[in-house]
Amino acid sequence: MIVAKNIIKEFGSPPQRILHDLSFEISDGEFVAISGRSGSGKSTLLYILSTLDLPTFGSLSIDNEDIALMSSERIHAFRNKHVGFIFQFHYLLPELTGVENVLLAPRNLNLHHQYQQKAIGLLKMMDVFHVAHKLPNQMSGGEQQRVAIARALIMDPQYIFADEPTGNLDSANGEIVMSILKKINKENNTTVCLVTHEPEFSAMADREIFLVDGKISNRD
Repeated sequence: MIVAKNIIKEFGSPPQRILHDLSFEISDGEFVAISGRSGSGKSTLLYILSTLDLPTFGSLSIDNEDIALMSSERIHAFRNKHVGFIFQFHYLLPELTGVENVLLAPRNLNLHHQYQQKAIGLLKMMDVFHVAHKLPNQMSGGEQQRVAIARALIMDPQYIFADEPTGNLDSANGEIVMSILKKINKENNTTVCLVTHEPEFSAMADREIFLVDGKISNRD
């Protein structure tokens, strides 16, 4: 479970407040959409929830552990084993093939040989096995994003954090990505936190956290 208490985030000097006193919980296995207009603080909140950033004030706990009290080694281990990240830009390493990109997290743990067959299986599940030995510049945008999703799933993460994963895709590929996330959420009981500005995609979630100027609001 993720528990956010009185989360405040400020940047700059003098400090500009981006998130204003946010408190909520995300249950295990829940699919939550974080939505709102551009500049509302969606990605800032996701980065805090995913441990990539810390709040200026307030606290975040995951599985009863206060993130601020965890050592950097503990946080890195937590991310490698329990968290999958999917971004608007796929961030595949250009010098690695599709399957090598999927195996990045296991390679960091020196487990890439054990995960080779699983990586191939994930590429098949994403219907992109044909790009297993291609470099990213030889793939379409939709293929690159599905490889990035396979990379996020390779360690069977407990949590997936997705920041506008359909933002650079056409509608058909966007729907494919969303259906994959829903499938993983339901079949694996994986907690999914999705940032999106698309109302039809946020409607696919179990619950929506709608931000207006860094505050939680109800849609009009």
